[in-house]
Amino acid sequence: MVFFNEVNKTKEWRNKNMIKENMHKAYSIANELLRDKLKEEAPDILADLDDINESDVIVTVGQHDRIESVFSKVNTPHNLIHPEQLRGLRLDPDQIVFVNCPGNFDDTGLRKLNRFVKDGGFLFTTDWALKHVLEQAFPGYVRYNNQSTADEVVRVEVWSGDDPFLNSILGPDDDPQWWLEGSSYPIEILKKDEVEVLVTSREIKEKYGEAPVFITINYGKGRIYHMISHFYLQRAETRTKRHSLKGSEYLKEKKIYGNAAFSKYQDMGIDGENLGDIEAAYSSSAMLNKILYEKKRAIRRNEKGKQKPGGNE
Repeated sequence: MVFFNEVNKTKEWRNKNMIKENMHKAYSIANELLRDKLKEEAPDILADLDDINESDVIVTVGQHDRIESVFSKVNTPHNLIHPEQLRGLRLDPDQIVFVNCPGNFDDTGLRKLNRFVKDGGFLFTTDWALKHVLEQAFPGYVRYNNQSTADEVVRVEVWSGDDPFLNSILGPDDDPQWWLEGSSYPIEILKKDEVEVLVTSREIKEKYGEAPVFITINYGKGRIYHMISHFYLQRAETRTKRHSLKGSEYLKEKKIYGNAAFSKYQDMGIDGENLGDIEAAYSSSAMLNKILYEKKRAIRRNEKGKQKPGGNE
């Protein structure tokens, strides 16, 4: 019995690591695809993303999420710190702080994050940080609804509206999925007029009472972003015939044609992945890059305001 338990544990470990490796590759391919789409549709946005440097992005180490793994895989510059290091760190409102779940900060750290956003900084949090960071440092906007999710993949809907970034890269055929870690925290919105929902899910609403997947809040001069579960998606599912197609079929949906383009992605291993994995990583990467782009836009607006007569110095 002990022998078979050890064999099963080994199989589980191999399966989990195979899933992680698949999603690592999917993120690399998805990021390259996103850059190709922006190069064609919105080169000015791509230029802003290429202007990101290491001092612009701070990631705090977590126990259950690994945003830094995605950043490293797609070559996004960033600084990685432990939550306790925030106490002695000088934060600049031009920066973005990404907080991995669960977001364990002491009172000093929470006050510092509040001041940082109020002064113009951008804050991004995931999953349990809903309770540990947002409810504590920014009370009254959102809260955990005291239900916990299962480990599952759900369909999500991205609300692009008139968003220039999302409209440049997402199309009518997109049918993204989102991986919910077991015991993820559904997001209950308290101030409905002040919390914008960017991604929603009817499946989460039906099962756990709340639809929001990814939200944003304007706070002071800055902005807060939060998503249920983890930014690093460990898996997707082939829920439809379309999702089970070869990854290169997603290139066709994104109107990436030509022998050179196909050869590049084939060399990256796109046909070793299914469309569902590529699409999930692409949607996730799109939201990440949207935040980076929005911050660059905010910095430019502030700089223009300072240059105008009577602008604040």
